[in-house]
Amino acid sequence: MTRILVFGAHPDDAEVYAGGLLVRQCRLGAQIKIVSVTDGSSGHQSLSPERLKQIRRSEAAAAGATVGAEYVTWDFRDGYLQPTIDVREAVVEEIRGFQPDLVLTHRPNDYHPDHRAVGTAVQDASYLVTVPSVCPKVPALRSDPVVAYMCDMFSRPNRLRADIVLGVAEEFHGLVTMAACHESQFFDWLAYHDKVLDEVPEGKEPRRKWLAGRFEQLHAQRAIFFEEELTGLNLSSPPKVELYEVSEYAGSLSDQAKQELFPGDLSSSSSPAGS
Repeated sequence: MTRILVFGAHPDDAEVYAGGLLVRQCRLGAQIKIVSVTDGSSGHQSLSPERLKQIRRSEAAAAGATVGAEYVTWDFRDGYLQPTIDVREAVVEEIRGFQPDLVLTHRPNDYHPDHRAVGTAVQDASYLVTVPSVCPKVPALRSDPVVAYMCDMFSRPNRLRADIVLGVAEEFHGLVTMAACHESQFFDWLAYHDKVLDEVPEGKEPRRKWLAGRFEQLHAQRAIFFEEELTGLNLSSPPKVELYEVSEYAGSLSDQAKQELFPGDLSSSSSPAGS
């Protein structure tokens, strides 16, 4: 059974950046654990941090339940995360305890300091998971898992290298369903932050359709940003796509493992996947 561990900075990051892959792997029977490293307590314009912390923990658990994944939130403070020894040790112990084949996380260069901190902590932990004297209360692994960075559209200091390309049209409904569980975010805080709060409809299904439109815009932006990497690939129109970069600081990715961990990868083929 494939085991996948996701380290996102906040509840809802996994859906935004890797939802299609997670939905696909859950459908194929993988065991998936999603970790929000922060408590999500800062992401709201009016709710108190303590109240929001509880709401976001509940929303995350509900999102995971839609596909059969475990979804947990840690207690590091949202908006204040740094790649400290405490964070690194928590990551090392989590990787050792879960023993994943694949770890997904943010790149160390990103717009959000929490994202950068998580990416750096995972990078720093990648070697240390095999060192017995580090975090000795959890037995060290004999080899590193594969670590891959989730899709982003930042160009400095460098763009994401598209080692993996997935068409996720077949998983799109599932990833939107997961995301819609984060009601306090997509229908409130993020809508407020993006100045579209007045556009959010009432009712569960109208809201889900509205959110699907927002995700369609995101995927369209990805297709434009990665136009060169996607040229010649058989994708849906309009494309719904996720791209991943394999970290050089962790385990290597064989061709066989590539198909097991990223089923339907299009990066070296023009055959359809989820399109």
